[in-house]
Amino acid sequence: MTERAFERVLVANRGEIACRILRAVREYGAQAIAVYSDADKNARHTEEADLCLRIGEAEPSASYLDMAKILDAARLCNADAIHPGYGFLSENAAFAEACEQAGFAFIGPTPKDMRVLGNKESAKTAALAAGVPTIPGFMGQHVNDDEMLRQAGKIGFPLLVKAVAGGGGRGMRMVSCSQDFVAALNAGKREAKQAFGDDRMLLEKYLQPVRHIEVQIFGDGRGNVLTLGERECSIQRRHQKIFEESPSPFVNAKLRARLEAAAVSLAGRQKYRGAGTIEFLVDEKRRFYFLEVNTRLQVEHPVTEAVTGLDLVRMQLRLAAGAPLDAIVDRRKIDLSGHALEARICAEDPELDFLPTSGRLLVCEPPSGPGIRVDSGYRLGSEISVHYDSLIAKLIVLAEDRRSCLARMEHALVNSAWLGLPTNVDFLLRVLRHESFQAGELRTDFVELHADALAQGEVPSLPLPVQTAAALAHNFVSTSGRFSDESSDLLRDPHSPWQLGDRFRTHEER
Repeated sequence: MTERAFERVLVANRGEIACRILRAVREYGAQAIAVYSDADKNARHTEEADLCLRIGEAEPSASYLDMAKILDAARLCNADAIHPGYGFLSENAAFAEACEQAGFAFIGPTPKDMRVLGNKESAKTAALAAGVPTIPGFMGQHVNDDEMLRQAGKIGFPLLVKAVAGGGGRGMRMVSCSQDFVAALNAGKREAKQAFGDDRMLLEKYLQPVRHIEVQIFGDGRGNVLTLGERECSIQRRHQKIFEESPSPFVNAKLRARLEAAAVSLAGRQKYRGAGTIEFLVDEKRRFYFLEVNTRLQVEHPVTEAVTGLDLVRMQLRLAAGAPLDAIVDRRKIDLSGHALEARICAEDPELDFLPTSGRLLVCEPPSGPGIRVDSGYRLGSEISVHYDSLIAKLIVLAEDRRSCLARMEHALVNSAWLGLPTNVDFLLRVLRHESFQAGELRTDFVELHADALAQGEVPSLPLPVQTAAALAHNFVSTSGRFSDESSDLLRDPHSPWQLGDRFRTHEER
């Protein structure tokens, strides 16, 4: 297969990942095309595109999940490729197939890859065939609730009920006793149906204490598979990651080699094409168990980019265009160096079980400096909608070692401001400062295990930029969408560190 250059790439997504991909498409040399819903008419990703097309109303089912509308938009702008990002239709085999049938290159795995590895049941079967250790469980999700309960009793409690489709913790419930099983199963089904259009469930033994370790892979569809080290993703809330880092503070060279060998075996047998992630649970004795495959680009891909220096989206583009792996990257020159950490800044209230929040971003002051990267789909004045994910920004830092990396992350979090609605920034700082986190003693139930220590305590001492931002936010008249007279005076004052359209200026700069 000869590599062909894409001329127009449509990004079928929104938010920070749409912005990230649009930039990569332009750097690749193609026209970057965005789609938007009514809620995203003035969103940041529409500003960063060369061309924008409306695809429907705010609800995902009427816009970003509507295959026909996205394909119509691609035809209208004469695109030759579609990048799905993550979430929405990114792991939908029917959509990938529809793209190919309509003549658009799908920038991701093949429909076959998705059907086999994107489905937790068939992926587990494939892992067993590849000789990869798996978690004890039950995959007969076509049976009724009574049979599922009987199988749960055979596995033993606690256990997990999990959606066969999708990821991100949606449709997953931990069940500690038989009395709670049916209610948890049905709740998981409802959530899975809403998120993925598929309410099939499976059961897995709940292992603890364990770490969540994943391996980034790339395949060229010819059986060649490249691994790019591991990411530690153990710090989670409600089964969704909030911190990710590479390399893992727990994985040694021997375990890394075994994890990568297992990932290559599984993906190689499938002749996997594109970017993917093989996820594992690892116990205290460094025994690992296959968890699932994410047949897409991960939210946390920037930490791998940080330690490898590679552009994973550009690699996706070239693989989809038909380039072999060896033409894209010389694996002999891949040098994993330094330590990277990503924090997910979300519009949510940690004091209310991380309940997502919505509203206007009244102050948006991301950090900057050496080794700091911020990926965000929002800016000052953006509306955080109830219709979409709560992620505001991803804060990524890189340093020479883990200790320096943690210090840089703390500095970056403290010297940033995302105000106007509740966020998890203070909670992230409490996790980061916890002695067990600092020591690298991570596990998937870290948040629950240290709940008391991570609970809301005294308000931390904030630097002047954030104190000033908070004062402005309090003076903002959110109902009118305009600054109060007092705030406006502050912003017009030439001696004030805050001015509209400008960043915070230190006393030395003033």
